[in-house]
Amino acid sequence: MNELTASEWLPVVFIGLMGLAILLYAVLDGYDLGVGILLPMGKEDEAQRDTMIASIGPFWDANETWLVLAIGLLLIAFPIAHSFILTHLYIPVAIMLLGLILRGVAFDFRAKAAVDQKLIWDRTFKIGSLLTTLTQGYMLGQYVMGFEPGWPSQLFSALSALGVTAAYSYIGSAWLIMKTEGKLQGRAIRWTHLAGRAAFVGVVAVSLVNPMVNPGVFDRWFTFPLVMFVLLIPMLCFFAFGANEILLRRLPKVDDRHCWIPFVNVLLIFLLSFTALAFSFFPEIVPGKITIWEAASATESLIFILVGAVIVVPLILAYTIYAYRVFHGKATELHYH
Repeated sequence: MNELTASEWLPVVFIGLMGLAILLYAVLDGYDLGVGILLPMGKEDEAQRDTMIASIGPFWDANETWLVLAIGLLLIAFPIAHSFILTHLYIPVAIMLLGLILRGVAFDFRAKAAVDQKLIWDRTFKIGSLLTTLTQGYMLGQYVMGFEPGWPSQLFSALSALGVTAAYSYIGSAWLIMKTEGKLQGRAIRWTHLAGRAAFVGVVAVSLVNPMVNPGVFDRWFTFPLVMFVLLIPMLCFFAFGANEILLRRLPKVDDRHCWIPFVNVLLIFLLSFTALAFSFFPEIVPGKITIWEAASATESLIFILVGAVIVVPLILAYTIYAYRVFHGKATELHYH
């Protein structure tokens, strides 16, 4: 049996690292984007908005590190794919960056502005969160459709934009169930019900459309005997949706027991959905157009980058774990210094 050469296995390693970064970004920045989307805008809701922002305050800025890492890996390890993707997504990427800037500015200014202007910055934070999630969903739709022109692609991308926004709201509201209590936790339970149903519709839509528009994906999913194993992915995903629906009807419980389970279930849904997309397209980095080996940098460059990745990625993971360990438990009042 022939041994794999560096030019064969290095692109697999880097697409794995990039996939890890994208998944962690979708989960970690996903919940804080969801919290931003869910901010209630009534003047009487100021205390709840403060608690919601306090629940993400120690984490939200660091969560975006994974987006920077994913794009950096795409640029350095797969420059051809980076050029192709960014050429087709230049405008939505610019809008996404605008949304991220609005979030960053609003987060700081809401604490420094006059009392009568605080609501304006809370609204800006909400708008920035919506812009970010809608554009990310649109870009995902374009990616699944292989960046094909025409109204069917645009229609699916619009549906994907709504689906990703619902998914982020789902994980954000589940985060709030875990991090808050009292009336706000009760509202978060209702939000999780609604967002979960919308996210379920989005997952079903992508699951139906993806094999229809990509014949290779259909063959991969429905070839016997592999179909007997891979169909466990959507089955487990739908089970997690159902388990959350049942559990949410029984929350909150005495001593706030099981408040963390909805968030874990949504984590499972995110992981399974990401696994399904990865299985659908690997080894293509641009569906139907470019494989990871065609897009990869020179082997010497990948070896050099790998040395840095082996050092940097564990450090980021360690910092992330440490931060969540330090700030575990219910959200408390957010203080600025």
